Amino acid sequence: MKNLKKRLALMLAALCLFLLSGCAGAEEGLSLSVSVGDTPSSLDPIYAEEAGDQTILTHLYENLMRVTVDASGQTSVVNGMAKSVVQEEETVEGGIEVTYTFRLRSARWSDGQAVKAGDFVYAWQRLADPDSNSPYAGLLSVVKGYQEARAAKDMSLLQVSAKNDTTLVVVLDGRHDWFLNEVCTAPAAMPLRQDIVQKLKLATGNWWSAPTLLVTNGPYCAAEYEDGEYIRLEKNERYYSSQSGPYDITFHFADPEEAESLYASRTIDAAGPLPESRLEELTTEENWTALPELKTYTVVFNCMEEPFANASLREAMSLAIDRNALAQAAGVSSRAAEGVVPPGVPENEEGDFRTVGGPLLDNDPALYAENCRQAREILIEGGYDSGADVGELEFLYLEEGNGGEAAKLLCRQWQEVLQIQVTPRGVTERELMGELRSGNYTVAGMRLASAVNDAECFLADWTSKSYNNVAGYESIAYDTLMSIIASAADGTARMGCLHDAEELLLMEHVLAPMYTKGVVWEMRETLAGAFRDPRGWFSFSGVYTRTA
Repeated sequence: MKNLKKRLALMLAALCLFLLSGCAGAEEGLSLSVSVGDTPSSLDPIYAEEAGDQTILTHLYENLMRVTVDASGQTSVVNGMAKSVVQEEETVEGGIEVTYTFRLRSARWSDGQAVKAGDFVYAWQRLADPDSNSPYAGLLSVVKGYQEARAAKDMSLLQVSAKNDTTLVVVLDGRHDWFLNEVCTAPAAMPLRQDIVQKLKLATGNWWSAPTLLVTNGPYCAAEYEDGEYIRLEKNERYYSSQSGPYDITFHFADPEEAESLYASRTIDAAGPLPESRLEELTTEENWTALPELKTYTVVFNCMEEPFANASLREAMSLAIDRNALAQAAGVSSRAAEGVVPPGVPENEEGDFRTVGGPLLDNDPALYAENCRQAREILIEGGYDSGADVGELEFLYLEEGNGGEAAKLLCRQWQEVLQIQVTPRGVTERELMGELRSGNYTVAGMRLASAVNDAECFLADWTSKSYNNVAGYESIAYDTLMSIIASAADGTARMGCLHDAEELLLMEHVLAPMYTKGVVWEMRETLAGAFRDPRGWFSFSGVYTRTA
């Protein structure tokens, strides 16, 4: 936690803001203070990975479509910068081609210039460019020409074009029904002005590092920024639509423990995610629940190299995992994984993908002893007299939160059940992804996450040609299934194939899912209209004071 002096400074800053905006707030609207993350790591849309950073960006910028919430708390996707969209489908050699034509509304950037189709072309080409090395480049992998553009490092091959200033044309390589709702609302695909990015890069080096200089097209602009302390946003006077939400929003930068302290002292009106200590308190309440994160914490085996080219070893080590114990070690909001796709990913009106498909991993504690017995038999069938014959292995894991406790417990399970010596080594996110992508590992723990709330996007990474296939898994059957899914016209058939693909991936023991997590946040009962997008970020632009 940060020191007391800094906490007092935060409280004083909030008090000053309240006094300065109190009279204006009564006339112009609500003044809101929240905390949803620490100091921004990046306010560049294509690099912002933290939920707090993405939250700020979704208030500053607006995509082609936007997510809104009604009085009952239900979210829906409506037109944003796009005034209208026309979808056309054509059968071509090798499959289906879908063209989206977006007509942009008469919207303006905060400096008065018109928002143009070329602003999206620039932003999307920048996102897809391999030289950008954006973790969200894969969002555009469904756009025709994506692979060719990246291979040639020629972004003009990406089929995203401006027919004129108000018409954007995007061609997809198949029916990807989630494109409008997910890609066209994602922070990473927000429009950017090329002239502004280049100008600020020359002036500040890191073009987004002085947020009050940013030119934005969303409902808010950055009015004040204190590095390490807070950023205050005010309504964008040039935004195309009148907004009934807060006149200004102050995002305080704090870790979960400090944010909880600020919330308890009423310095802020909303906080999330909550610290483990607060979650433990909430578990005693009758209606306590956590919103599922779009992440599955999983073991990934390097199928390209020995010893894990041996499928029997992968299966034995998967069976030896006690997921219930790992979930308990990982924290209060954690649950034993039931498949590759986490809870909360939609399927149909009957429920989410996980509920409709049912668990693919049986976590009944009564079965664990039998699983361990089978694991030992499979190990011998795989050519090992004992686990000691496997040799010493290293398990890489992401060193954050309770991940270390879960990783150490996992390595003990492998030792106790199979006598396989595995040493855990904690690394940073950057180090972990570097080792995974280079293939310089044997077994690792990773967060399988998706920027898109659709089961296809959790499974597409494991096709043989996918850049994200860090396991080196190759299966003609799996690739065929995923190809069928991309062109499926019938939603029910598509979902059936997705369930088949998930089951095949687990049968091959490429991954060994461990646990999933949930997130909890708090807001004053006197306020309403905020929501957390399943992809992780928060929206406060529609917050209002409840009436009696």
